[in-house]
Amino acid sequence: MNTEWEVVIGLEVHVELATKSKIFCACTTEFGGAPNTHCCPVCMGMPGTLPVLNRQVLAYAVMAGLALNCTIENETRFDRKNYFYPDLPKAYQISQLYRPIAHDGYVDVHVGGREKRIRIHEMHMEEDAGKLIHSEYGNETYPDYNRCGVPLLEIVSEPDFGSAEEVSAYLEKIRSLFTYMGISDCKMQEGSMRADVNLSVRRAGEKALGTRTEMKNINSIKAIERAIADEADRQIGLLLRGGCVTQETRRWDDDKRSSYAMRSKENAQDYRYFPEPDIPVIFVEKEYIAAVRDSLPEFMEEKRERFMRQYSLSDYDAGLLTADRKQADLYEEAVDRGAPPKAAANWLIVQLARAMKDLGKDFEGIAISPCELAKLINYVEEGKVNRKDGIDVLSEMIQTDGSFDVAQYVQEHGLFITGDSEGLLEAVREVILSNDKAVGEYKGGKEKAIGFLVGQVMRRGSGKFHPVAVREAMEKELKK
Repeated sequence: MNTEWEVVIGLEVHVELATKSKIFCACTTEFGGAPNTHCCPVCMGMPGTLPVLNRQVLAYAVMAGLALNCTIENETRFDRKNYFYPDLPKAYQISQLYRPIAHDGYVDVHVGGREKRIRIHEMHMEEDAGKLIHSEYGNETYPDYNRCGVPLLEIVSEPDFGSAEEVSAYLEKIRSLFTYMGISDCKMQEGSMRADVNLSVRRAGEKALGTRTEMKNINSIKAIERAIADEADRQIGLLLRGGCVTQETRRWDDDKRSSYAMRSKENAQDYRYFPEPDIPVIFVEKEYIAAVRDSLPEFMEEKRERFMRQYSLSDYDAGLLTADRKQADLYEEAVDRGAPPKAAANWLIVQLARAMKDLGKDFEGIAISPCELAKLINYVEEGKVNRKDGIDVLSEMIQTDGSFDVAQYVQEHGLFITGDSEGLLEAVREVILSNDKAVGEYKGGKEKAIGFLVGQVMRRGSGKFHPVAVREAMEKELKK
């Protein structure tokens, strides 16, 4: 972007909560399903129905507010946001405007070696709308109301972002906090985390904000970065040509790498908000807030610092291990069951990550026993199983339901390395007899020659011999 200009960004982040049922009815929140099969008269807003707040949504909202350093409102209420759009069958959305559940928070992010505080204006609970499926074969659109009523938290920041990198760091931080608490999977590809980007530009050094545009529901961090770069360039180019930026809502098309205007930007009064008449005011007691605060988990940054102290890990390794809570828990439980801390870190960061990638899996899709993982790591580290075989065993392990028995598998497949056996001595003697040159070099004082001889024995044993035992046997035979 032109250095004579600066970009000012505010975000509205929508996060679907991981409750089993919707915010005001008992319909499932499960992702997918045939269109219009996860809905009922309540989430469709049929006449005569009454919404009832899901208690778990409130608990998750309080957790999120505390994690985002917000003030939790002791009296909160819902409002009706009225608008007409095909994905909203009842023509209004139950949301919060006047008394949101949380406000005045902040998140600290690290970008380019420095820390920046992003202020949070407020966070509120609301129901999600449906989605529209546009036909590839004509001008037809089909509504799917399965998502109607799925509980959402909307997190509204102040316009504190000055770059796409800061936006990315903020979104990653929110994703980390929410997944560590287990209140959302934050899978942007499934729409459970989306962001609206409010962006304006101004001359470097100016204080007044420019006219902003809003790009709606962008569902990947990379797409958000591209949308920010494109919209900033578009606005700067418009101003340099003597034009004016119009306050409007724009749709980002990531395939075409461009945005287009959808409608003029609405203000709160355009939605004709009024208090939701069917849901009473909710009183959130201080004792309840304190109990929720006590239930918050150890978050990624705290866990990373502890891993560095407790297990003598580097900042890099600790950061990789704690990026996913399930991975961090698996690591710690494996170490508690006897796996060496450094070796366990290497196995999870390198071997397990590679095996999951090869099999198209993630931590959500595997069930692995920390005890069996620790056993496998120790077999390899103690020289009872060679590393290549150990990696193959790990791949087999993550394809099971968690009942994998490492000792049984290794035994049945003959993977245990033999020690100083007759087979080893026979292989050592055969290698000595068939490699006169290397033997002569070793006896002539070239110590490195023994490495070649040991390698030949290991090759003959197909990895079944312990390398230390091979070297000891080789040295003993060469001295005869």
